[in-house]
Amino acid sequence: MIRGEDTGTHCGVGWVAPRVAHAWICPPRNLLDMDTFSKSDPVVVLFVQGSGSSEWKEFGRTEVIDNTLNPDFVRKFVLDYYFEEKQNLRFDVYNVDSKSCSVLKQKDFLGQAFVALGEVIGSQRGRLERPLTGVPGKRCGTILLLAEELSNCRDIVTMQLCANKLDKKDFFGKSDPFLVFYRSNEDGTFTICHKTEVVKNTLNPVWQPFTIPVRALCNGDYDRTVKIDVYDWDRDGSHDFIGEFATSYRELSRAQSQFTVYEMPSQPTSLHYASPYQLSAYALALKAVGEIIQDYDSDKLFPAYGFGAKIPPDGKISHQFPLNNNADNPSCAGIEGVLESYLQSLRTVQLYGPTNFAPVINQVAGAAAQVTDGSQYHVLLIITDGVISDMLQTKEAIVTASALPMSIIIVGVGPAEFEAMEELDGDEVRLSSRGRYAERDIVQFVPFRDYVDDSGNQVLSMARLAKDVLAEIPEQLLSYMKTRDIKPRQADPQ
Repeated sequence: MIRGEDTGTHCGVGWVAPRVAHAWICPPRNLLDMDTFSKSDPVVVLFVQGSGSSEWKEFGRTEVIDNTLNPDFVRKFVLDYYFEEKQNLRFDVYNVDSKSCSVLKQKDFLGQAFVALGEVIGSQRGRLERPLTGVPGKRCGTILLLAEELSNCRDIVTMQLCANKLDKKDFFGKSDPFLVFYRSNEDGTFTICHKTEVVKNTLNPVWQPFTIPVRALCNGDYDRTVKIDVYDWDRDGSHDFIGEFATSYRELSRAQSQFTVYEMPSQPTSLHYASPYQLSAYALALKAVGEIIQDYDSDKLFPAYGFGAKIPPDGKISHQFPLNNNADNPSCAGIEGVLESYLQSLRTVQLYGPTNFAPVINQVAGAAAQVTDGSQYHVLLIITDGVISDMLQTKEAIVTASALPMSIIIVGVGPAEFEAMEELDGDEVRLSSRGRYAERDIVQFVPFRDYVDDSGNQVLSMARLAKDVLAEIPEQLLSYMKTRDIKPRQADPQ
């Protein structure tokens, strides 16, 4: 378990009146490279063909994005959708050498895709991918189209953001930061909806105020997750990622009356921060303990959950969400799979309190209660910064779990005092709840900071941590077997 620090509708048969569909272009990928000394500068032009007509009319264009084969367009297209009509769309992609150029030349053509608006809206989750064609002998890449019915929300918001102590990315200067806003989609993915200007050579930027329709930001759903990335601008288009955070329009709107501060997990000050040279404290603890424990698991599939975060798309607080975003199958392949899912999850959820341990403990206890004959034993690893909001419920959950074939390892990361975790450990005083005492000690707690090697040797730190944190597991397993008079199975004769 990784502890965090913190709708439109599909159309159906029977629509007669027009519905306003918000159609947007998710990033085309692997476009043709038409420029000699740089990459293409793509733009997408939308043409529409009305019912019963053969004429294509230009409906609109995206902005031009410089020097990239994988553009992320901000501009969206708003179309009236009629269920009973065939509305053909054509998306042409061009390389534009001058942003002031309104005439597109055939020599700059990068490909096109044809689709009916009904196909996009009727596709699974309103997402439809099409190959780009039209350049003989060339693979032109793909384009992903999305659509969602617009809400009736007409609100417009003006906001201003600033940042403090950003990471330095430029060798000869500081950073040239800009913000990218993403709205969450109904399937949990994200689509770009706004970019700020670039503020040159500063680690403490103040961006200009900007105005954006609320339905472009969250389609009128005030609690839908909004993700904000911070980048360092580079002339060649390879912008450096600085950090990110997640919020919602409701939270952003509160800043009208109070100054709101967000932490970015990708900032060096965050316990979740992973630099290019070393793992974060959370990842180190997970890898150190997990790589040893996984040797005793036959299929190497590990259910992995996070808690203490708001989950897209509706931004509800969860204390038990699958790190791989698959509620039906939360298992990850090996500890490397758990690490990969953890890092991906950081990019999509908003770290948020309160922090409750009881839900995940009760879930593992439920699984452990299914098989109590000694053939299975469960080990729950919880990594936390020490904050806990449901101490009474957690103690109750541990006391109940102490009668089951399971152990709990808690690794505390960060500089906090861990008195609550020490109490849960129960080494000095047997844990109790509502007059009931734990049948046996099943919790082992260690603070990660006690195992950090002074020389910065992460391998040595991990070895020390794993040795101490796993030391009590064999005795805890044996205590369960002995109290239930479960004898070791006889080896099969050779």
